[in-house]
Order: sequence, then C-alpha cells, then structure tokens
Amino acid sequence: MEHTLLESLGIETISLDKDLVVMTMPVDKRTHQPLGYLHGGASVALAETAASIGACLHVDLDKFHVFGIEINANHIKSKKDGTVTAKAKPIHVGKSSMVWEINIVDEEDNLICISRCTVAVVPKKS
Repeated sequence: MEHTLLESLGIETISLDKDLVVMTMPVDKRTHQPLGYLHGGASVALAETAASIGACLHVDLDKFHVFGIEINANHIKSKKDGTVTAKAKPIHVGKSSMVWEINIVDEEDNLICISRCTVAVVPKKS
C-alpha cells in the first residue's frame, strides 16, 4: 500500500475474507480535524477502503475493476486518540454492483461511525 492514501492515513489490514474485511486506522495528527478529533472524512476513507478491498475478493481482478460509486456515513461518536477498526460486510454481491455495510468501532467496540458503500464492478477493456 506504499504511496497510497492508505499509507498516508496509516490504514492497516487485519483480516481479509469475502464475508468480513477488518482494517484499522490510527486516530492521530494524520486523521484529526482542526479541533483535534477524528475527521469524518478519514472515517469515510477507511470505510470505502474496506468495502473496495472486500469487493476485490469477489471478482477476478484480471477481468474487472471495482470502484466505489456511493458512500454515506453517520458519525455516532467522536474520538481524539487511539485506533479505530472498520468491519466491512457485504449486504449484496451482484455481477455489476455490490453494497457493503461498514461499522467503525473503537478499542472497546463502541460504534464510532456506520457507513454503507456501493461498489461498481466494471469489466476491463481488452
């Protein structure tokens, strides 16, 4: 993940499974908003990353691309430091699109953010 947004935000993969992708992100100066709390945009980036990587596990990457095409997020609780963990599960896995639900929790499993991401599955051009 070198030279990507994942590297910049400190996002790490904990586990990869077609039915559950788990990734973590630090809550620190890289992911803070100006008042010192976790930036909602950082949570959204973590959520879309987990959903997109999960979608990749369902397709042949030699034949298809996956792209996030819609995401929403409800920020439930604020956080100043530590680590957040995204747990992404597929809600719908189709031939041309997927829908993923992503719960972002703190170290005590308190819900920080809940998100839903739609991912397009696009055939590669020959």
